[in-house]
Amino acid sequence: MQNQRIVIVGAGHAAVQLVASLRQEGHAGEILLVGDEPGLPYQRPPLSKGFMKDGDADRLALRPASFYEKNAITRLDGVRVTAVDRAERVLTTADGERIGYDQLVLATGARNVRPPIEGADHASVVELRTLAHAEDIRKRLARARRAIVVGGGFIGLEFAAMAEAAGVATVVLEAGARLMARAVSPAISERFLSLHRAAGTTIRLDAAAARIEAPGGGAPDRVTLADGEVLEGDVVLVATGVRPNVELAQAAGLAVDNGIVVDGQLATADPAISAIGDCASVPGPLGTHMRLESVQAATDQARHLARRLQHGASEAFEAVPWFWSDQGDAKLQIAGLTTAADAWQPVGEDVVIGLRSGRLISVETINQPGPHMAARKLLAAAEPVSAAELAAADWDLRALAKERQGAAGPARPEAARTAP
Repeated sequence: MQNQRIVIVGAGHAAVQLVASLRQEGHAGEILLVGDEPGLPYQRPPLSKGFMKDGDADRLALRPASFYEKNAITRLDGVRVTAVDRAERVLTTADGERIGYDQLVLATGARNVRPPIEGADHASVVELRTLAHAEDIRKRLARARRAIVVGGGFIGLEFAAMAEAAGVATVVLEAGARLMARAVSPAISERFLSLHRAAGTTIRLDAAAARIEAPGGGAPDRVTLADGEVLEGDVVLVATGVRPNVELAQAAGLAVDNGIVVDGQLATADPAISAIGDCASVPGPLGTHMRLESVQAATDQARHLARRLQHGASEAFEAVPWFWSDQGDAKLQIAGLTTAADAWQPVGEDVVIGLRSGRLISVETINQPGPHMAARKLLAAAEPVSAAELAAADWDLRALAKERQGAAGPARPEAARTAP
């Protein structure tokens, strides 16, 4: 595939890592990066954190403009692809341009879900996914005294911590019984509930929003709860999750199931089309397909795909999932798949070990980088870690990782490892 033309649709973390890795692997053919947002590709995680404080968009760029020039990457920004002709291997854009490809990579990402709440789509209600969203929110916060967040997930809580620290009294409305319920253990939910309340944020659980009204004319927005209570806020943020952008793949006849379905090589059923990042449904460690919405997953998948496209590497993609969320002074790090656990073992207040059928499957930590790194090593090991082994080590992840490494001899070089 040395001289093949590779076209990537999408310009997020996965796409930019892919173009960098392709050149690093020696690909000499043409590479086109097609993104529907204007400007240089940028980082999304800081939008709800650092960018809200400093407003410096230049610091968000994933790579400087010189990188694309030096590596002969053709960037088409502000271009939306509307169709894929698999038979002709041609893309069609919104303005009618046709772009041919030898290999196509879909890195189309995800978009925010607007919940079925009356008024949730009003122009006054904000969401946070893009740089344009973040710039708009910064302007609104500068003159706000009160903020309401609908949704107690990662983005909503990251925003709430930032807003509260900036002096904006913030209320988080979570329709469920606990925070971040789709991603963390009950113990971690409870810990972050305490942390946010201690920082001054009002957290309302089992509080479903029923209607959002935006009177305009300088009047605050109003959020009516299911029980009839009315709250007022100068900024109302809806943060109730995302859905993968699969419409392009679906219209092209590719399999879609909570993401674009790919195999262990990150390829779709069409050998000329692959998918990576937030839009891709990849084989998981438990034998089922899953989407991994994280920068590290996007990076790992891009590197793996570059090796396959350039060298025909046949090994299946296999990496330990890990995630993080900065909420105020608390850094949550998750290694493995917490939601697949059937039992949890708290170790102090800030470490929770997840087990499935008596084996280690996840570790959640708060401001504990040592145990987090040890967890990633243990989860990447060829031999699963049993609950009995953990108990024998008094649930000390670092001690167990060190003991296992000593027993196994010198560790393999990191470059030889698939897992991060």
